[in-house]
Amino acid sequence: MLDAIQQFFTRTLAPQDDANRALTLELATAALLCEVVRADYQTEPQELDTLRDMLQARFSLNRAAVDELMDLAAAEADQAVDHFQFVRLVNEHYDYADKVELVELMWQLAYADEQLDALEEHRIRKLADLLFVRHSDFIRTKLRVQEGRDGAQP
Repeated sequence: MLDAIQQFFTRTLAPQDDANRALTLELATAALLCEVVRADYQTEPQELDTLRDMLQARFSLNRAAVDELMDLAAAEADQAVDHFQFVRLVNEHYDYADKVELVELMWQLAYADEQLDALEEHRIRKLADLLFVRHSDFIRTKLRVQEGRDGAQP
């Protein structure tokens, strides 16, 4: 399945110039976000809607590219996934603030179904560690998302 994702990246956005390379990095980021959605083995419609909206809005992807990437992520849900290639791209090309923002997006996905599962928190912690995000920023982003959700309540 990892081969299918690599083929998708190669077929859709071969990194030929800076614009394509940046978009490839965005797709690597999207793959990491997909990992959060499937972390608790219960993919809720709210999570998929949030992910779809997030990918379209944040990364300017068209609906077909988002749907294809999400289908690839769902197909690999039962297989072990090596995050190395995606994490490596992010670590090589994103600055620290971008990585912290990515962790915050992960928290938004985890809370999309109105509940945080321990498996989702564990997956975010693991990815944050691989991205070299400090624990204090890991916690700060979680609290910021929680406060934003509390503030949205009537």
